[in-house]
Amino acid sequence: MALGHRLELRQGQGLVITPQLQQAIKLLQLSNLELDAFVEAELERNPLLQREDGPAETERAVEEIAERPTENLGLDSVSDSAASQQMDAAPDDVSPGERATGDGTDSGAEQAGGQIDWSRTGGGGNFEGDGHYEEALARAPTLVEHLTEQLAVAGLSPAQNVVAGVLIDAVDDTGYLRADLLEVAQRLGCDLAFVEGVLKVLQGFEPAGVMARDVRECLALQLKDVNRYDPCMAALLDNLDLLARRDMNALRRVCGVDDEDLREMVAEIRALTPRPGAAFHSDPPQTLVPDVHVRETPGGLWHVELNTDTLPKVLVDQRYHARVSKGARTEQEKTFVADSFATANWLVKSLDQRAKTILKVSSEIVRQQDGFLAYGVEHLRPLNLKTVADAIGMHESTVSRVTSNKYIATPRGVFELKYFFTSAIQATEGGEAHSAASVRHKIKGLVEAERTEADVHSDDRIVEILKESGVDIARRTVAKYREALRIPSSVERRRLIKETA
Repeated sequence: MALGHRLELRQGQGLVITPQLQQAIKLLQLSNLELDAFVEAELERNPLLQREDGPAETERAVEEIAERPTENLGLDSVSDSAASQQMDAAPDDVSPGERATGDGTDSGAEQAGGQIDWSRTGGGGNFEGDGHYEEALARAPTLVEHLTEQLAVAGLSPAQNVVAGVLIDAVDDTGYLRADLLEVAQRLGCDLAFVEGVLKVLQGFEPAGVMARDVRECLALQLKDVNRYDPCMAALLDNLDLLARRDMNALRRVCGVDDEDLREMVAEIRALTPRPGAAFHSDPPQTLVPDVHVRETPGGLWHVELNTDTLPKVLVDQRYHARVSKGARTEQEKTFVADSFATANWLVKSLDQRAKTILKVSSEIVRQQDGFLAYGVEHLRPLNLKTVADAIGMHESTVSRVTSNKYIATPRGVFELKYFFTSAIQATEGGEAHSAASVRHKIKGLVEAERTEADVHSDDRIVEILKESGVDIARRTVAKYREALRIPSSVERRRLIKETA
């Protein structure tokens, strides 16, 4: 059979995702902080984009972002729009993880005529009012700063201060000394005994246990600080591996104490902290800003609205576009202006559609999980992406992207939107299925109610109790949920109750 070339025409269907559509889909899965950073980069890159400022422009932005910025969930469902269908992704355009699961602030002050408008700077501009200025200047000291302050009043010699400074710099975030004393002595040209003497002084600093080289030394320093370090305690610290295995019989023999004394010693050890510097290594708390707010109306309906503080307010500067379009001379300049104008328009529309999609998905989730909002986690219904996607006329991948890194503020707290998607546990006698989250909550409640050794439930007994309440669940599922909740086995729970009795 001879080989040859020939031309053929074939007709077929295919999905082509334009770069603009890819960007719109990408915006869906960004958190509000990531979105604000993305918009900031676009503002720097595109001269035709500008932020909206001022109350009137903010109100107009909210009206443009959503035709119905709030929804009362007793009304009909939200109707689809052509733009939302445009942002809907193809079935293949979804990651395996998505298949499996079901504060932007204005930067800078507006300047006009060389003067700065301080009217929108917030409470930070007030130096006399509620103390925000003092709070802004306040900062918790780090562990190294805390130790350095104590070193300044310790009364050490200059040579000792040099060694102490080196040792303090070698302290890690948990308060442990991560330096070899012999190496420090060789590097500074002094005796090892001299370095050890300085370390002994530093180990008397607050917090108790700081500058220790291992866990045993850390706990020993804390016990010495409260005058509770004796030969029995020393023997217990030398055998922490036995304590970790809960081998109380061996500990009694090693320490030479009876059951009551051993229980008191173990209780004292548990009251100590193995990481004395952890309190100084706390990053500034990051405030979780919800994307959606839910509140109950007097009529008993749920009111869903977007958090406008998280919505970037940008617009296309039409006047500047008209001016630079007239001034463009070369073909390259005209192309740049046209591309910038098209990109700016598409970004504004994408942000607008992103907000509408978040509102639509959140409203459907609230509609599906109204029992949770009214009565608590035990009434959380099984829910998957397909149920929400079918209800609002979108694809599962779109719903998955919308629920990633988005948070909703409810009367019961702030939750990630993905929290409301849980698998179903079948009910006995053909009843309504239970959500996995509500079943885990019931298991946790049963364990927390245990007070004596007789109250401790085995996994088999928990299965029986759940089946009596209408939950058809297997023992291995109970064990899996118990381990996910970090609940010890029934044997370990009985041992803990016996030790603390």
